[in-house]
Amino acid sequence: MNRPLSPALAFAVAAAGIGLFAIMDAFMKSLTLALGVYNALIWRTGMSALFGFGAWAASGARRPTRRGMRLHLIRGALTAAMALLFFWGLAHVPMAQAITLSYIAPLLALLMGALFLHERVGRRVAGASLAAFAGVLVVLAGQSQAALGPAALKGALAVLGSALLYAVNLVVARIQSQAADPGGIAFFQSAIVTAVLALGAPWLLAVPEAAQWWKIVVGGLLATVSLFLLGWAYAHGEAGYLATTEYTSFVYAATLGYAVFGERLSPYTLAGAAIIIAACLYAARRRNTAPADPMTEGTGSQPASHSAYP
Repeated sequence: MNRPLSPALAFAVAAAGIGLFAIMDAFMKSLTLALGVYNALIWRTGMSALFGFGAWAASGARRPTRRGMRLHLIRGALTAAMALLFFWGLAHVPMAQAITLSYIAPLLALLMGALFLHERVGRRVAGASLAAFAGVLVVLAGQSQAALGPAALKGALAVLGSALLYAVNLVVARIQSQAADPGGIAFFQSAIVTAVLALGAPWLLAVPEAAQWWKIVVGGLLATVSLFLLGWAYAHGEAGYLATTEYTSFVYAATLGYAVFGERLSPYTLAGAAIIIAACLYAARRRNTAPADPMTEGTGSQPASHSAYP
């Protein structure tokens, strides 16, 4: 087990990883609008796999254990499904709204931690889950008021479906961070997602126009660096302590959404985000009453970081 070394350093590295992923989201929204979600994702993850291989080689290219490889495969399959849902939804709703809806994942992960890992869930988590659900309803109410159309509602539901899958992914992610090195995580996750998506290549694959390639390259590089940084941070810091770094992504999403896509924040999105973030932070303050298994410690309070999306 990797023990926490420097909490402040782990916090800074996690915050940097979240910031880069938020910028990558803007690139992916642009690519999805231009290429469609399938081609945007497969070309971007393929590029990430190339960069990830370099990161893995630079870190020593240690061959994963059988258990580590099994975790890579499970997380890669989950990631492929939830990334398709998230980026399709992101193309149809404002960035800040999509990020806000994805914040319910850590609370869902707390409940799934109780289901799959037999972790204790008390009144704090139950109350926070209800509050977060109320926050989601506020965001969706604002969407109906804004008259964004049926595609926006479908996009919001896709993001919520992605968050549900990601809650399962979070249970795997913390265990994976203790069984594999950050370079290996960065490479194998992108490579496996690309392989899963390639199953549809005979029917869906198209070569992007030349004008889109620089976005694919930059997006792949941002995703790889972010995966490496977040993998390192969660291997060296406690998940509950690092959780607050995730919520900086709302600021990035709101800023980039307005600057790049002309998206304006509604009061409903701001109110819903405040409710969901407060609920997540309240739930994260829980304390375990018994010693945690070192291979699952912190799983329940890991944030909904975009490290899930390769």
